[in-house]
Amino acid sequence: MNVLQQHAGHSSAAPAPRARVVIAKPGLDGHDRGAKVIARALRDAGYEVIYTGLHQTPEQIVATVIAEDAPILGLSVLSGAHLTIVQRVIELLAREDAADVRILVGGIIPDADVSALEAMGVDAVFTPGADIRGIVKTTDRLSAARMNVVESAC
Repeated sequence: MNVLQQHAGHSSAAPAPRARVVIAKPGLDGHDRGAKVIARALRDAGYEVIYTGLHQTPEQIVATVIAEDAPILGLSVLSGAHLTIVQRVIELLAREDAADVRILVGGIIPDADVSALEAMGVDAVFTPGADIRGIVKTTDRLSAARMNVVESAC
């Protein structure tokens, strides 16, 4: 602990990061400003965020989730292919024995498709104008719920 930390009453140990979150941009959609804003907000909230970059296939996304051992996946889809992409990602997660990964979807999602995504197993859907604090709170809730399940299994 340095002198400034001693006088300020801070310990030298940084708090452990929260869960890992993969933020992915599937398909041909080339607009990622929203995904980067969400990634930054989650980082600021203490999450370890892995951003995949643009033009990811469902296979690449799931491989990243598995490699990073991330319990939460955020998909940003503006292309209109959200139903097809999300279904494929969910199938691949199940095939990799990772069906317990919590999934958030954001983007241009018609109201009529929100219930279809939820029926597939998506935990939350965010459309344009969604409050960033609400997205972080939802991620907190999903992370806490997953931690409770893991702890009870131990």
